[in-house]
Amino acid sequence: MAEKPRGDTGREHTDLQIVSREFGLPYSKGLMAQSIMATGLPPERAYHVAREIEQHLIDSGEANITIFRLREIAQQVLGEEEGHRFTERYRLWRVLSELEKPMIILIGGATGVGKSTLAQQVAHRLGVTRLTSTDSIRQVMRACFSKDLMPSIHYSSFEAGQVVRAADKRGADRDISGYVSQIEKVSVGVNAIIERAIREGTRMVVEGAHIVPGFLNEKLWRDAIVIQVLMVVQDADRHRGHFYVRDQETDGVRSLNKYMANLEKIRRVQTFLMERAKEAGWPVIDNHSIDDAVKIVMGVVLEAVNKYQKSCNLQIEVN
Repeated sequence: MAEKPRGDTGREHTDLQIVSREFGLPYSKGLMAQSIMATGLPPERAYHVAREIEQHLIDSGEANITIFRLREIAQQVLGEEEGHRFTERYRLWRVLSELEKPMIILIGGATGVGKSTLAQQVAHRLGVTRLTSTDSIRQVMRACFSKDLMPSIHYSSFEAGQVVRAADKRGADRDISGYVSQIEKVSVGVNAIIERAIREGTRMVVEGAHIVPGFLNEKLWRDAIVIQVLMVVQDADRHRGHFYVRDQETDGVRSLNKYMANLEKIRRVQTFLMERAKEAGWPVIDNHSIDDAVKIVMGVVLEAVNKYQKSCNLQIEVN
């Protein structure tokens, strides 16, 4: 007689039901893997753990399981597969899902450092559906304000120096002066969407070259957990390579020649951003690998949740 495969209880996987009162939903490896990726695990490991959790459920012989019990099992299996560090991160992710305050994640960086890719990956892992770029905000503003009325927003961040007629007497960098002028304008729109997200209690990720320390209205952030990071590419050759890869991936939709001709300006913008981030104490992430960068940001997010939880517990104890 053939040996029965591990976990074969004669029941289809889709029969596993996650129940809450009288309602039930089928267990989803995809959703479970997404929640596990919030711990910083790469997708392949997260899906492996999700499969192990499914197998554990099948082996238990239970057709229905509560969400509370599912989380207990997930934490147990995650610990067995990846260790205590990830069980603690999973616990913090569960805290994150129950936060009363909305979470806003701001990702700044110069052109071509991988901000949009990082933002998409982080939003996916956290289940955040509202994702926007400051370039989109600038595009809306361009439609509202003519080039004569607000010239700086009609140029790329590294080309805004064209609207500066002359450097001041202190020898200011003309390109940075133009960039700062653009930041000041676009930040009005960035502050507005952050304020709305906080008012509506909505989680959001915002990325762009206009996420700059000192230009955002932090007084609006009292009712939210706001996380700010700066993404950079320290190595000039690697930075240049990002543009070549993007050119191939987009079939030349963005002009490679334009970026190559302005790479020195883009690098000066990055230096300016790094100096501002250092002064403000923002984490600076060097994009050697997008997977590593995502892992670092997820660590920053979960640490912020941990601090918030501790502050809440302290307030309860004091009261």
